[in-house]
Parts: sequence; structure tokens; C-alpha cells
Amino acid sequence: MKSINVNQVINDSKLKRFHMNVLLWGLIILLFDGFDLVIYGAVVPVLMEDWSLTAIEAGAIGSYALVGMMLGATIFGTLADKIGRKKVIVICVILFSLFTALIGFAGSPEIFGLLRFIAGLGLGGVMPNVIALMTEYSPKNMRGTLVTTMCSGYAIGGVLSAAISIGLISNFGWESVFFVGVIPFFLLPWLYKYLPDSPNFYLRTNRSEELGKILEKVNPDYTYQQTDVYQLEMSKENKIPVPELFRNKRSLSTLMFWASALMTLILLYGLNTWLPKLMVNAGYPLGSSLTFLLTLNFGAIIGSVLGGWLSDRWDTKKVLVMYYIIACISLILLGFKPNMFLLYVLLAFAGATTIGSQIVANVYVSQYYPTHIRSTGVGWSLGIGRLGAVLGPSLGGVLLSMNLSLQVNFLVFAIPGLLAALAIVFVQDNYGNLNVDNKKDYEGEIEDKRKYL
Repeated sequence: MKSINVNQVINDSKLKRFHMNVLLWGLIILLFDGFDLVIYGAVVPVLMEDWSLTAIEAGAIGSYALVGMMLGATIFGTLADKIGRKKVIVICVILFSLFTALIGFAGSPEIFGLLRFIAGLGLGGVMPNVIALMTEYSPKNMRGTLVTTMCSGYAIGGVLSAAISIGLISNFGWESVFFVGVIPFFLLPWLYKYLPDSPNFYLRTNRSEELGKILEKVNPDYTYQQTDVYQLEMSKENKIPVPELFRNKRSLSTLMFWASALMTLILLYGLNTWLPKLMVNAGYPLGSSLTFLLTLNFGAIIGSVLGGWLSDRWDTKKVLVMYYIIACISLILLGFKPNMFLLYVLLAFAGATTIGSQIVANVYVSQYYPTHIRSTGVGWSLGIGRLGAVLGPSLGGVLLSMNLSLQVNFLVFAIPGLLAALAIVFVQDNYGNLNVDNKKDYEGEIEDKRKYL
């Protein structure tokens, strides 16, 4: 009989086909999450004209999906720590793919908003779970890079949404863009077959052999033996996960993560929803405005991957604060309507450091909490953050209705970035789980939660 530290086996692994499999499926799922982020911003100028919507009404409709995302992130993030990440991911994919496609048949703003809300439940619930899953199976020295690379699917989806919208809207109407959202539904058989569940869930459900076979794929240096006894940080009691986020001096950091997510998503969703309309009002044609949206999200791809690479080699907190500062400067400069070359450069920087900041923050949160509350930690951070996602489009609508200058509009969107940076500064790394994974023996809270199977 041999005691196997599951975290150590995973931490010491090298990049293998198994990791790439989890990365690929997570990237595909988040691609469609990002697709939905940008899709409303791409169609909102047309919807306002077709349905005679005011800016405030359009902003409210844009917020319906985000209310669903807020509820989905908190409900499904917590549920996954109970029933397993794989089941929850499948449920969420079914929800967001089918109901996004149905939006194309919406004949009124009310039906449109209802379908967006239901799709939002799935979109909000899937992200914390794929992030947690990638975090749990990544080699220690590549964790930030792999998670942010996977999350770049979010930005890739934004790029595809903007690019597809340019051709589809003019030729087939705004409805056609939403039909693309059904694609993940047809990928479900392969998703279910190839996506693993979390190590924690395998042990809690007495499926040690399955975990052993997976660990062989994760790290070929390990060979499964039926007599192996697995050691993994787990909760002895069936505790409610949410209060655990505030235990062991984690309260301040938890609240700061929530505040940062709130501010970031005000900025992120407000900008992606209203950038085309802001640029149209500034005198640019709709086609060029959609290109600006594409540039913003293309920058996010680069910023996401670069942020993960920097996080593996530098302090994640410093990377985040730097990103937020660059985002604020870029947005303020955009308000002065620079020449076209500088405009595209600033938009790329803004995308890299706004969407990129949220993706790096997700990595930070997922590594901060112990594994048995990891989905809950990420889910509640994103869930509270979705309040900002709800406020962002509505805030943009109010600003547009006030006919403010372009400089003032971008300045208002820059302020949440500064507040997010301040929140991250107050996160207390010494009370988190950031350095625990490298230890062979768990201490403090981890010692209290050790379980052998």
C-alpha cells in the first residue's frame, strides 16, 4: 500500500496530450461564452433601428443575459463542488447553446430579453467550472499560462462574433448571428466522452481507479496500482461552500476579489456593448465601428496569453495592477479621437488589458482558494461581478442618452479600472492557497481537511 499525493503528481507533470485535451475543450466552450459577450454589441445598432429602442431600453435588454450570468455563476459554481464539474458543464452548454439559437426567432424585445436571460444562466455557470478544472489538472509551472490560454477562447469568441457580424448582418439580418450559437450543442457527445471530472469528485464518489488511470495520463512517471491510497485536500464534513470563502482570514481577500470583478465587468461589458454605437456617434460608419470591436477583442487574445505567461514568471497581483493601469490610460486617450493608426493601437491595448485583466483575475482567484471550494470561489467572484456586467450596458445607455462628449464617455469607463486595481492591492496572498500546492505535507486548514481513501 502506497500513499499518493494527488496534487504532487499533477504539479510535477509535464505538458501532455491530456492537458491539451482539457485545454481544447475549455477553449471551445469559452469561445462561445465570448461570442455571446460581443454579439449583442454587434447587433444593438440594428436592433435600436428595427424596434425603435431608446439607448436606455437597449441597455436594459443587454443586461438581461447578464442577470442570468450572475445567477448561473453563483448557482452552478457552487453546485459543481457538490455534483461534479463535468455534469454542470454539460447542463450549462445545453442551456446557452439552445437558447442563444432561439434568440434568432425572437419577434419582440420582451422575448429577446427572456431568451437572453435563460442563455445567460448557462453562460455564467460554465466559466467557473472550466477554469477550476484546468487549474486542477495543470502542471504547477504552467498553470497560469494554460488557464489564460484556455480563457483566451473568450476573446477569440469576441473576435469571431465581430468578424461574423460584419458579413452576416448586412446579408442575412441580425437574427442569423445568433444561429451560430447552437454549434456547441452538437459537440456534446465528444465533450462528455473526453472531458474529465475533478480529482476531488472522483475521490468523494469512491472512483479511485478512474482517478488513477487519469493520473497516468497526466504524469507518465506515475503508474496506477490498485493498492494505492490517494491523498487530496478535501473537506471531512459536508459543509456549505460559500461560508468557507470567509474562513481562515480570507474575508477581506474574498470581498476584494468580488469588488475587482464588479468593477472589471462594468468596464468590460459596457465597452463591448456600446463601443460600436459610441464610434457611430463619433462619426464613424457602422462597418468601421464593428472593426473597432474586432480590434478590441483581438487585443484581448494577446493580452490573455501574455498575462498568463507573466503570471507564471512574476507575481500575479503585480501583473493585474499593471494591466488595470494600462487599461485606464488607453481608454482616456481613446476619448481624444486620435488618428486611425493610434486609434487601433489603443483599442488593442484596451482589449488586452480589460478582457485580459478579467481572465488573469480568474486564474488568480482559482489558485487562491483550496480545491474543495475552487468552483465556489471563482463562481461567486464572477457572480458578484455580473452585477457589474448588468450595470455596464445600462450605464452606457444612460451616458449615450445624456449626449456627453466622447472624452467624458471613455473617462467614465476608465474609472472602474482604477477601482479594480485598488481592490486587487488589498488581496492578502499570505492567507490564500497560492503556495500550498508545492508542499508535500499540508498545514493549518489543509491538515484539518486531509482525507485518505
